[in-house]
Amino acid sequence: MSSTDPRVDAYIAEAPPYARPILERLRATVHEACPGVEEALKWSAPSFQYAGGILCGMAAFKHHVSFGFWKHALVMGEGIPREGMGSFGKMTSLADLPPKQELVALVRKAMTLNEQGVKPAATRKTAPRPPPVPPADLAAALAANKAAKATFDGFPPSQQREYVEWLTEAKREDTRSRRLAQAIEWLAEGKPRNWKYMNC
Repeated sequence: MSSTDPRVDAYIAEAPPYARPILERLRATVHEACPGVEEALKWSAPSFQYAGGILCGMAAFKHHVSFGFWKHALVMGEGIPREGMGSFGKMTSLADLPPKQELVALVRKAMTLNEQGVKPAATRKTAPRPPPVPPADLAAALAANKAAKATFDGFPPSQQREYVEWLTEAKREDTRSRRLAQAIEWLAEGKPRNWKYMNC
């Protein structure tokens, strides 16, 4: 048996006038497609849960309504872009809603995924940044100081990058020269760029 939440009633009542019929239609269609759905508020917006997981959610903004499936890529297909939380873009009237039969079928597809315990598609992580390339003046100074070079080469890319960026961000040539000398001194002592701020 489906479960409604009075907080969702209040959310719809407080939504902009244009949004109320859209939210009501979406809510009714989700309940029709999934009689066992339970309502809740997640991130201050209505959420529909089923079989131990989030099924979909909706939200009203000043000028549009969004409705999205938690497992968007698995429900809608990999090639369908997602705008924010919306699986159907920005909806401003009932005419922007997908046909009822289509929405019912998609909700049931999402239900099946929840019943099977399928997890949302993993978000693609950005590729790690490549190791920094020391500019010519730093490379030459490191080559002339074995201790500094050994420290620099032993640092992870993030700590190498701190030295490279500190040097290359200098706007004046004399500032860059001072930083280069300081960098070689600290590196020869085995110190990372921000050693002063590190906990002892």
